[in-house]
Amino acid sequence: MNSAILVAAGRGTRMGPNVDKLFLEVSGRPVIAHTWQTFNRAPDIDEIILVVRDGMQPHFQELARLHGFTKPWRLVIGGAERQDSVWNGLAALSPACALVAIQDGARPCTSTALISATLQAARESGAAVAAQPVTDTLKETADGLTIARTVDRSKLWSVQTPQTFQVPVIRRALQAARDHGLKLTDDTAACELIGQSVRLVPSPAPNPKVTVPGDLPYIGYLLPVDAPRVDRA
Repeated sequence: MNSAILVAAGRGTRMGPNVDKLFLEVSGRPVIAHTWQTFNRAPDIDEIILVVRDGMQPHFQELARLHGFTKPWRLVIGGAERQDSVWNGLAALSPACALVAIQDGARPCTSTALISATLQAARESGAAVAAQPVTDTLKETADGLTIARTVDRSKLWSVQTPQTFQVPVIRRALQAARDHGLKLTDDTAACELIGQSVRLVPSPAPNPKVTVPGDLPYIGYLLPVDAPRVDRA
């Protein structure tokens, strides 16, 4: 059995005060609805765990009703940090779950093919992550004002989500992070603590995350426009 954890408990402070980026509408739906729909359609995902802020449960329940999500799902309350939210999501997995794909709720352009590819890689190696090789020229600065040197980009990759794991692997990795009192923004970083290799799975298509307001037009360009929504009241 394969599960997905959609991390949707953050506040997205870089979008501005009192703005929940997950519920901003793009291409006919809230951002999180696009992400949820992709995993609802993914043939290799059997259940979906959504990790949300306390008090937001009715909004996610309404999304499921409006958009007709049919795959088994449940809501879990997030923690203080991203890794705490993932930990809570792991605790809610079905006992039969062998592989789990952890996805940013604000990354709505991920394809079902990429989800399947990370699952297959994690099945073989224990851990896998969607990623793209860095193509921009990179510069290092010491003072934030001037260039100190050019960084060799030939071995650098930008990691995305899904980040996919055999369940015992990610549980052991996050437990190590908790034991060391570390705060991590990336699940694969926890694997480094236990010496677990992580397979890079090339993401051939753009797979951006909504971070600032300027991201929305680009993401809207990448997403298909939905048909008019039907209210099932």
